[in-house]
Amino acid sequence: MPSLMSHPLFLFFVSFVAMSIGAYAGAMLMRRHRKIVDEIRDDFNVVQAATLTLLALMIGFTFSMAVSRYDQRKNYEEEEANAIGTEYLRAGLLPDTDAQRVQTLLRGYVDQRIRYYLAQDDESIARINAATNQLENDLWMAVRKVAVEKQTPVIALAVSGMNDVINTQGYTQASWWNHIPVTAWSLMLGIGLFCNLLIGYGTRGQIRRNAVLLILPIVISLSFALIADIDSPRGGLIRLAPVNLIALSQSLGTN
Repeated sequence: MPSLMSHPLFLFFVSFVAMSIGAYAGAMLMRRHRKIVDEIRDDFNVVQAATLTLLALMIGFTFSMAVSRYDQRKNYEEEEANAIGTEYLRAGLLPDTDAQRVQTLLRGYVDQRIRYYLAQDDESIARINAATNQLENDLWMAVRKVAVEKQTPVIALAVSGMNDVINTQGYTQASWWNHIPVTAWSLMLGIGLFCNLLIGYGTRGQIRRNAVLLILPIVISLSFALIADIDSPRGGLIRLAPVNLIALSQSLGTN
């Protein structure tokens, strides 16, 4: 299920096929067993409308969850760029040799963070994470060395800034791991399938000529694909560009 949600286009085709099968299965059930008589047609319409309303609410809430997670990732990218830029300036408070080393490491660190946002395959992400962890260790050891030798408020300011740099990277990583729960996806897919079953069961006329049975599956599948696209940082068409980190990189002269 999680791998399916990270590929919105594939999810669209899978959900469309499943919803279409549900709609036509309902129509076949109506033809072979029992048609809805006029006496209970109104009650059936109430149940059908209530079920569709519930599905609409589920899609709306899930879409809101996906958008909030996208906004969170975008905000953390901005905070990460601000933390790195601030620490780059604070590094100038260190002794000259240490300041140059920290600033050089920070320029390389910005490059790795940009690559992390633009990476697509797991192998590249693993290499970037390994390089990022090594740079974080080198940066911390560099400011720690100075802090041990000179315990002054100015040096403490540089150490605090380095702590912010490392923390914001952790917040960013956590936000990229935070997705819509599989339980919510399962419930929404189940309700969507049941809605299509009701639509098919309540249809009138020849099944082969009733193209209206395809409308709801298409709409639901497009909604699912859009939600999965927003919720997936790497697998969809909607990507989060590291505009703040790129601007920082250009201002630091790393490119």
